[in-house]
Amino acid sequence: MEKAIVIDGLTKVYKNGRGIWDISLEVDQGEIFGFLGPNGAGKTTAMKIMTGLMRADSGDVRIFGASISQNYVQAMKHVGCLIETAESYPYLTAYENLKLFSRYYPEVDDKRIEECLQITGMLKYKKEKAKRFSLGMKQRLGIAAAILSRPRVLILDEPLNGLDVEGMIEMRKLIKGLAGEDKTTFFISSHLIHDVELTCTKIGVIYGGRLTNVDDTRNILSNYSTLENFFISEVDRNGRV
Repeated sequence: MEKAIVIDGLTKVYKNGRGIWDISLEVDQGEIFGFLGPNGAGKTTAMKIMTGLMRADSGDVRIFGASISQNYVQAMKHVGCLIETAESYPYLTAYENLKLFSRYYPEVDDKRIEECLQITGMLKYKKEKAKRFSLGMKQRLGIAAAILSRPRVLILDEPLNGLDVEGMIEMRKLIKGLAGEDKTTFFISSHLIHDVELTCTKIGVIYGGRLTNVDDTRNILSNYSTLENFFISEVDRNGRV
């Protein structure tokens, strides 16, 4: 089966000496990949390169075989993403925001917009202006926008940010549902270890800009009592506590 995402030797170094070095990994179709690491570890840098928002110094990313650097339009055809913060137009309603985004996708109609609002728990707020939304509501609207075009790959940077406990549970259910029923592939970054453990089928740990390990969640939890213990041991093993 063709890999959904292949990251090959990705390197990006900033003037301050921070960045990411030689990151390589593969994600299968329908997998929920958790990119786990502390703030400042390089998660967002890698994801910005994956979505074409930033150019790598070296290395490449292929999505369903299409290279981000050489065939960007084809690579991004199947991708929905939410990077850093969920941006919306404050003076437009939830529905109007999605209607505006839907102009990029000829196949998205009003029925699909309503469906995405329903899926993310935002349907009851569809006539409210985004400026009144809490951080968690903005995050849900961002997810609704990301899934509008029924993407085969969803790249989500800290998608549980700002959500309350109920919202986190709903978002986990949504992610697992899309992966299971639609075979949507997820690439999710987070520093919330517990949520990654409950959501992701495969995990990569990034620390100090380097990928320390990639393994199935099931394998990790058969060797460690919690994902947190695994993460701490990875940090110790790499000698950068």
